[in-house]
Amino acid sequence: MAFVNSVLNWWIKKRIHQIELFNKYPIDVQNDVYKKLISTARDTEWGKKYDYKSLTSVSEYQKRVPISSYEDIKPLVDRLRKGDQNILWPEEIKWFAKSSGTTSSKSKFIPVSPSALEECHFKGGKDMLAMYFNLYPESELFEGKSLVMGGSRNILEVSNTTYIEGDLSAILMHNLPFWAQFKRTPSLTIALMDEWENKLELMAESTMGHDVRSISGVPSWMLVLLRKILKKSGKENLHEIWPNLEVFFHGGINFEPYREQYNSIIGDDNMAYSNTYNASEGFFAIQDQRDSTDLQLMLDYGTYYEFLPLGSIGSGSMETVQLRDVEVGVNYALIISTNAGLWRYMIGDTVMFTDTNPFRIRITGRVKNFINAVGEELIIDNAEKAFSIACSKTGATITDYTAAPLFENDEVRHQWLIEFDKEPASHEFFNEAFDNALKSLNSDYEAKRYHNLVLKPPLIVSLKKNTYYKWMRNRNKLGGQNKVPRLSSSREYVDEILKLT
Repeated sequence: MAFVNSVLNWWIKKRIHQIELFNKYPIDVQNDVYKKLISTARDTEWGKKYDYKSLTSVSEYQKRVPISSYEDIKPLVDRLRKGDQNILWPEEIKWFAKSSGTTSSKSKFIPVSPSALEECHFKGGKDMLAMYFNLYPESELFEGKSLVMGGSRNILEVSNTTYIEGDLSAILMHNLPFWAQFKRTPSLTIALMDEWENKLELMAESTMGHDVRSISGVPSWMLVLLRKILKKSGKENLHEIWPNLEVFFHGGINFEPYREQYNSIIGDDNMAYSNTYNASEGFFAIQDQRDSTDLQLMLDYGTYYEFLPLGSIGSGSMETVQLRDVEVGVNYALIISTNAGLWRYMIGDTVMFTDTNPFRIRITGRVKNFINAVGEELIIDNAEKAFSIACSKTGATITDYTAAPLFENDEVRHQWLIEFDKEPASHEFFNEAFDNALKSLNSDYEAKRYHNLVLKPPLIVSLKKNTYYKWMRNRNKLGGQNKVPRLSSSREYVDEILKLT
């Protein structure tokens, strides 16, 4: 392993130097990305429509090309899925990352180009490891295997060409080099199965005997697998099964509501947790500090970033902010232009900058995932921080939750459906602590809650265990990129779940 370690150290130092360089010249790097994107796509159908050849500045690009959602580009994606090419990007598009998101019940099929696969997704995965080894130089990660929880994929034949549609993780696994396949578990056959419950059983059985050093996946679904492994093994914690386990690379949802549960089942105080922002549309940011889960924005992955102040959404202007003009503490909707042909695409996530040297962000929620029944503008970030405070005060832990406004007898309140892993010592105290925490975190919420005049106290419903699992199974949304929608102004999800209780 001495040769492998020496090569690894050389590669890490080289990449960390490159990251330090783009941190020193972030605006120049982003401008270079923009120019390359426009130049590469100038002869595509999209590039001709918006006359990319005549573009002379970013401001002109912003005026000429509208901000788009998936619904806007869906007709073009449908054509790509039928085999048409050179529409959004000049490379052949043969992979489509299937994503339901949390704002629509319909599937989205995000095009993944060869450039996006290599220069964004795979590069992001390598940088995740480089940053981890830079923070933990004593790591022996490559001495063992990595447990990766992937999704499923479908292989289609269109005009003698093979196309793959499925979870991004499945597309990445399908294209991994042989050496990377050798270091991961379970086998590709099991990892890419589409029948989720049988897949969990086989994953648990096939991974217990391996020397697992890292685990990777969405926290909520990984927790289901790890508990199944513990049950099958008869052990008290994962450290007894995998004594060399050292890190969980996670993303997709906020990890904080799950941290205590992971600490409990892993049984190792030295376990590291590494946060990432990896979506179907691209790999965007990576945790670069030991003592903070803030994410460093990655600037050289073929993605050009713009940021739309959250208050502008739905207004007439929709003017975005370039990276050089972002402000710390402001909620922005993320707008991306990518080397897979997504142009000024609103991904649906909201982010807030915590630093501008280097540029670091945290994900605060979803563009459509908030409650604004009476002007309270409650976002996911508020809710999860408030839950953390209430759980700390009452000894509770939460598996999943969702919420929506409840209009009843001329009164308005928020109804929260919470599945507790560990019930609070006092539900009444939990409710009060949660409400007070929301008031301290959101001045609009506090104003509407003043003397119960506009917004009544929250109504919290404690659900039986596995309620969300059953609900997701009923919707054929088990595993992969599927997530429980957190906040909604509509009662669609809440009413569906209540029918299961």
